[in-house]
Amino acid sequence: MKKIVIIALLLVLSSLGGYAQRFAYVDSDYILKHIPEYNSAQKQLDALSEQWQKEIDIKFANIEDMFKAYQADQVLLNPEMRKKREDEIVQKEQEAKEYQRLKFGFEGELFQVRSKLIKPIQDRVSKAIQAIADAQQLDMVFDKNSEITLLYANPRLDKSNEVITKLGYKPGANK
Repeated sequence: MKKIVIIALLLVLSSLGGYAQRFAYVDSDYILKHIPEYNSAQKQLDALSEQWQKEIDIKFANIEDMFKAYQADQVLLNPEMRKKREDEIVQKEQEAKEYQRLKFGFEGELFQVRSKLIKPIQDRVSKAIQAIADAQQLDMVFDKNSEITLLYANPRLDKSNEVITKLGYKPGANK
C-alpha cells in the first residue's frame, strides 16, 4: 500500500514538471516462461525441493515411530532408560529440524542453488529491459507482477514481448 501511495505521489509531482513522463510495464512471469533456461532451472529446483522434502518427511516419520515405540515401552523402562530414549528422540528431532533449515532455511541450500541458477537469467532480463527503456526513452518501467498493483494498463505500453525478443527468444501464446 505504501508503494502505491509513493508511486501516485511521484506521478502527481512529475505531471507538474511541465513535460510528459514515459511509462511502460512488463510482465516478468510471462517473460520468464519464454526463457528455456529459466524453465529448466525451475524444474531442477522443484526436483531438488521435492527430494529434500521427502527426506525430511522420512526423518520426521521415523521420529514419530520412535516416539510411539517409546510410549508403548515406557512402563517397562526404568528412569535411566526412559531418559536415554527421550534424549535420543529429542536429538533426532533437532537433527531433522537442522537438516530442514540447512536445505530450506534463509540462505539454505535451496536458496543458494536458486541464486546460482536464476540470478544470471534475471540479470539478462534486467539488462534487456534497460536497453529497451533507453532505446525508447522510457522514464519508468513497471513489473505488473510485483507488489505494485496497476489499476489500469494500456496494452500498447506492455513491453514484455520486446524483452523476450531482445533476449533472443520468440514470444508466444504462453500468457
